[in-house]
Amino acid sequence: MKKQLALLAAVAMLTLSGCDSVFGGKEAKPVIYLYPEEEAAVTVALDYEGTLTCTYPAAQDGVWSVTASPDGTLRDEEGQEYSYLFWEGTCAASYDFSEGFCVPGADTAAFLEEALSSLGLSRREANEFIVYWLPQMEQNPYNLISFQQEAYTDHAQLEISPRPDSVLRVFMAWKALDEPVELPAQTLPAFARTGFTVVEWGGVECS
Repeated sequence: MKKQLALLAAVAMLTLSGCDSVFGGKEAKPVIYLYPEEEAAVTVALDYEGTLTCTYPAAQDGVWSVTASPDGTLRDEEGQEYSYLFWEGTCAASYDFSEGFCVPGADTAAFLEEALSSLGLSRREANEFIVYWLPQMEQNPYNLISFQQEAYTDHAQLEISPRPDSVLRVFMAWKALDEPVELPAQTLPAFARTGFTVVEWGGVECS
């Protein structure tokens, strides 16, 4: 009984603490990949309830206009090539840690490889995700990880024209821990790529 109460208390504490990015850090490196079925002019508008701190290529008032190829190559009006659209920002968002995963730092790479594959990222996309986040995570004793849905997408909405057939937005909130905690494992939904596909990944370190 005491163990159950302790577990419930730990989960409640994690749920209530959440993460406020004003105090917990930036929403870092969300990147957007565009995969149309044939070359197309695509406009991506980001409606962000916060302050954009960087975009590349430079977005005009949160709007990118590019020509996208089926392999994901993007070109701007000057013909410059890009692999994806990049942005960072800060906002007063709170994230939900009532479900997720507590992963030893040394196991983080293996965990992310499996989790990102389950979520639907390609090997290339997952590799770029891991290369960005792993150096910040693998030396920690433990990492508390929870992939966010509406808690992220509600304050960072995308409007894309032409309208994509399938959209995958993977956003990881995480905290470094000195000691392990127990919490319900998060179910990771599968994703099917059909037609014009848009993929985004990003994350935030919470304090």
